[in-house]
Amino acid sequence: MDEITDINRELMLDANATAGLLYEIFGMDMTAALGECFSCGNQAEMGTLLAFTHGPGVVLRCSMCEHVVIRIVKTPDEIFLDARGAVYVRLKREK
Repeated sequence: MDEITDINRELMLDANATAGLLYEIFGMDMTAALGECFSCGNQAEMGTLLAFTHGPGVVLRCSMCEHVVIRIVKTPDEIFLDARGAVYVRLKREK
């Protein structure tokens, strides 16, 4: 019996795959930054989000409930960032 392939799971990476893009936007390593999912309240490092990178943009989903946390689209002139799926993202300050 053949296994049924979930195409979404086949295309999914963890957010560490988007570390370069996140660095380009925030100017710092974001994979260890803590955030909270608006949908389920899961608090985790950004690097644990589920990354979907094969579309016209990047979608980062909660690793617990799979709710969209962040969407990023790059155009030749701008970067659009939608983080309404995050209650917060906590960034460490350099001393």
